[in-house]
Amino acid sequence: ALSAQTEAPFYEEWWFLLVMALSSLILILLVVFALVLHGQSKKYKNCSTGKTISNVDESVTLDNGGFTALELNSRHLNI
Repeated sequence: ALSAQTEAPFYEEWWFLLVMALSSLILILLVVFALVLHGQSKKYKNCSTGKTISNVDESVTLDNGGFTALELNSRHLNI
């Protein structure tokens, strides 16, 4: 006669439960991290940095049609 005893299924083993718990923890941490980063980026988008940049652009007058130039010609290199 054969006995009807079988091994426990793999999803009831301790190592499978541990792997699933750690995987779930990592997934939850990734979701929380993504939400925090998303919230931070929204906070900085709502800042009025565009207004301060435009005020700086209006207060600076450039001689060469609006482009900044490097003054390399006035610098003499001694060889």
